[in-house]
This record gives sequence, structure tokens and C-alpha cells, in this order.
Amino acid sequence: MNLGIISLGCAKNLVDTEMFLGLAKEFNLNIVNNFKQADILVVNTCGFIESAKQEAIDTILELVEYKKQGKIIIAMGCLVERYLNDLKQEIPEVDYYIPIKDYPKLNKIFEEITNKQSNTTFDCAPRVISTSPNYAYLRISEGCNNRCTYCAIPLIRGSFRSRPFDDIIMEAKYLSSKGITELNVISQDTSRYGTDINNSLANLLDTLANLNKFKLIRVLYLYPDEITDELLEVMKKHDSIVKYFDIPIQHASDKVLQAMNRRGNQELITNVIKKIRHMMPDAIVRTTLIVGFPGETDNDFQILKDFVKETKFDRLGVFKYSDEEDTVAYEMDNKIDDETKDVRFNEIMEIQYYVTQELNNKLIGKTFEVLVDHYDNKKRAYACRSYREAPDDVDGYIYLKEDVTIGQYYNVEIINIKDYDLIGKLK
Repeated sequence: MNLGIISLGCAKNLVDTEMFLGLAKEFNLNIVNNFKQADILVVNTCGFIESAKQEAIDTILELVEYKKQGKIIIAMGCLVERYLNDLKQEIPEVDYYIPIKDYPKLNKIFEEITNKQSNTTFDCAPRVISTSPNYAYLRISEGCNNRCTYCAIPLIRGSFRSRPFDDIIMEAKYLSSKGITELNVISQDTSRYGTDINNSLANLLDTLANLNKFKLIRVLYLYPDEITDELLEVMKKHDSIVKYFDIPIQHASDKVLQAMNRRGNQELITNVIKKIRHMMPDAIVRTTLIVGFPGETDNDFQILKDFVKETKFDRLGVFKYSDEEDTVAYEMDNKIDDETKDVRFNEIMEIQYYVTQELNNKLIGKTFEVLVDHYDNKKRAYACRSYREAPDDVDGYIYLKEDVTIGQYYNVEIINIKDYDLIGKLK
């Protein structure tokens, strides 16, 4: 039997997808990209914000159309975890709804579908790496304890749990054996790793770097108040740990940060970024913001705009506040209308556009070692990444017109800029 899958949402969801595919192979299922060839169609859903939920529902409905051809339809993931009963009632055509809490039962479902048996469980199946041949994600914990007032992740993924240290190291070695040279360390709250098992992110990164198995180790999603001096020293010490700091601050107004239940304030955020840039002048600092949070005044927004102008983030993304059921913010008064959210979103993005142009212009003439990620047919160029670009399609690429090999590293000189992307040539 053939199986095809669509993975929606974040990299953490993608890891679940890869584990699911690993288990499927244990039951001798063939993985195919063409849904017309598939006997089993799967969607791993996201349920983070309204737009992601709508995309997930639309995808489920799209797959249900294949039901007429006798295909088996499976929906899993965050949306299913959060709205299982509603989905069963509204879209009963789906054969199997699998919430996250039922992942340990996946082998039983595969047995039912294939009439085959395997002792392998979801957690133990070797992952099928679905990213490009050279990079992969390493998830080090699950859940979140932060309880930000706008966020549904704790409702979906539960409380924070660190993965056992030895399990992570074992998986890292496995990924290396599969040819992975760039390791991207992820979780809902990466910087909290180890606090519940008498360990730390600093120690984990130090151990991963000392394996000497990876060219690059990147850490994604660090809370500003959890970035310790010990962590910074470890990141500075190892050449393989890239000086890349993904720090989602969400806002810069102390009043809004407090309403969001974010720990720390603008002063803390400013000091952390200054410390990073002082210790590691070539560091990349990426952030995400939320505009239109309930009660965000014109003055709060002006504070945010001024902060973005002054801080000059290397990378910046913006979300418009989305009302999520069962969160604290859902019940808040003083909601911001959609038109105001749109205006504020556009204003921040315009500011960041000019910041990016200024920063990127300074890169012209500089040389970076890049990994050739893929060939972009629209641009008719190879899309490459240096340490400055994470592989999650947020940071843009360095484009190269010359003939190179996907998965190989090259030295590239930056010769021009194009919006958020860079244009390079072989050095």
C-alpha cells in the first residue's frame, strides 16, 4: 500500500510527521508524493491561529474528496487534538482522527489498516527525514509552561517536558549517520530545556558540539529572560554552534507585555540583545511580534515602532493578534478591529523592510560559506543558506546563478540585494 502525507504548521509538527512516516515504513507502507498513487492520505494539522486552523480544515476537506476513490483518510495533529469531537461531527468522512495523545496507539491503527504487525512504536521508529538531504530538526522538549495569554499551545501540547538527555544525543548521532550536517534544535520553549531533569540547554549544546558530527548547530526559539550567561558562553565557544538567536519578544510596550503574561520588560529585552551583540558581533537576532493585541493603544504601538527602528533586528516577522478560544486574551475587552491590525502590521513591515535594506547593503562584498538548499525554478537560480538563514522559509535565501550541487557547501560573495534576499557569486 502507498501512503501520502501533507504536513502543516511548524517544524515541531514536521518532526511528528517524520516519526509517523518512520512508523509507516515499519509496516511496509510505501511513501509517495503523488496523491493519485496513494491508498492512504494523511494530513498532520496545525491549530495555532485562525488562519492555520482554516488551512487545516480546507486540507481535510480536500482529502475527503479522494474518499470517493476508495482511499483511506487520516487526520492527525494539533487541530485534531483541540477539536476532536467537533471534527468528528462536522467531517465524519475521515476514517481516522488521531489526536496527539493517541500517537502511542498509532501502531495499532497501522495494524488494522495493513493487517501486518510490528513491535515498533511511534516514539521508537526511525524518522524519515523529509527536509533537504543535509539538514534536520532535533526536538528536545514538548509542551510549554509559559501560559502567554494569547497562546493555545499549552492547551494542545500540554505542560513542558524535557526529553531525556541520552535520547536526544542518540537521535543526534542517528541524524549524523544519515548525512545530516546542519542540526536545528527546536521545541516550544528551547531555552527551558533541562530545568525539569536537572540539566540545561547550555550543557546539551556543549555535548552536541563536542560530538564533532555537525558542521552547524542552530538553536531556534529562545525566551529572552532564559538566555543565561552560561548559554551565551557555550554558543560563543563552539564554532559549530551558529551565532543565531531566534528571540520572539512579541512586543516592546511593558503594558502590553504584562497583559500578554510575558516575563520581563523592554529593558530586559534590550539588555539581552546588547549583550549578545557585544559578545558576538556577527550574531543574527530574529524576532516575532504581535500587533493588535487587546488594549494595544496608539502609544503602545508607537513604542513598538520606535523599538523596531532602534534595535534593527536582522530578521523580523509579524502576526496579527488572533482570538483563540479558551485563552485568557479571548475574554479580554478592548479588542482591536481588523482594519487597525492591518494598518499596524503594514507599518511594522515597512519599517523592517528599510532596516533589512540597510543591513543587507552592508553585506555586499562580503563572503559567506553557504549550503545549496534547492533549485528555485521561478528565479532560475540555486537557493542557498549561510549561518545567517534558518531553513524554515522565514529568512530568505542567497541566490546563485552558477552551476552548483545541491547539498554541497561553497564560498559565495554577496554582489547585490533583492528585497529580503541576497544575490551571490562563487568566490
